[in-house]
Amino acid sequence: MNRIKTTFLLTCLTLLLVAMGSAIGGQSGMVIAFVLAGGMNFFSYWYSDKIVLKMYKAQPVNEAQSPAFYGMVKRLAQRAEMPMPKVYIIPSESPNAFATGRNPQNAAVAATEGIMRMLSEEELEGVMAHELAHVANRDTLISTIAATFAGAIAMLGNMLQWAAIFGGGNSDEEEGGGMLSGLALAFIAPMAAMLIQMAVSRSREYLADASGAKICGNPLALANALRKLQMGAQMTPMQEATPATSHLFIVNPLSGSSMLKLFSTHPPMEERIARLEAMATERS
Repeated sequence: MNRIKTTFLLTCLTLLLVAMGSAIGGQSGMVIAFVLAGGMNFFSYWYSDKIVLKMYKAQPVNEAQSPAFYGMVKRLAQRAEMPMPKVYIIPSESPNAFATGRNPQNAAVAATEGIMRMLSEEELEGVMAHELAHVANRDTLISTIAATFAGAIAMLGNMLQWAAIFGGGNSDEEEGGGMLSGLALAFIAPMAAMLIQMAVSRSREYLADASGAKICGNPLALANALRKLQMGAQMTPMQEATPATSHLFIVNPLSGSSMLKLFSTHPPMEERIARLEAMATERS
């Protein structure tokens, strides 16, 4: 069901982008919008992982440098029957982890120094299984596509605002109605794109929790890890984190008000934990 929902939401983003392009320049605007999105997707597909890892100053490690952590990821990758990803450690006390890469053959997983100190071995194993599940489910690529479309729609929204104000656009309506409809789309479309992107990310988190619990074989370990991480991330938010990349992490690395949490790319922690505990009950 989550996969079907994700496909539907990505289709909605595509249609929204087409509508924005059409509103700005008719059929030509639609073509330009597609070309723009294609170029952004091409760049994101090939280089987003390197950019994110560099942004958080992640350092690559091998088995000799970090035998316990590297060995844990290796065991989980073998259990999931997937290629061994590159392993990174982020020099941050904020407890968190993320995965990146365009496919399982070119993937990387990263964990902060803080998460290694906070969690037990079983809990950390649950977290890394969750991240490997993201790679196996190709969530990193889906998240990049969703973020790229949302960014393009926001940019086109700004263009459409100016076009509506100065009488541009592709409307056969009277000037006043055309301006008002253009302005309405300019404000509504970016908000809709943000909500769709948020829904995509939330769906993938639930799926990664379920898949990760199966990989590590211990849903309760992951549930306990999520409890600790939520509290730890609130007490020690990641200073380097940005809203554009916060969806990559297993828990939201940003601290914020209840209103900001309402628009979080992560599903409610209570619901994630409840689902994992239900899995554990079914297995027993």
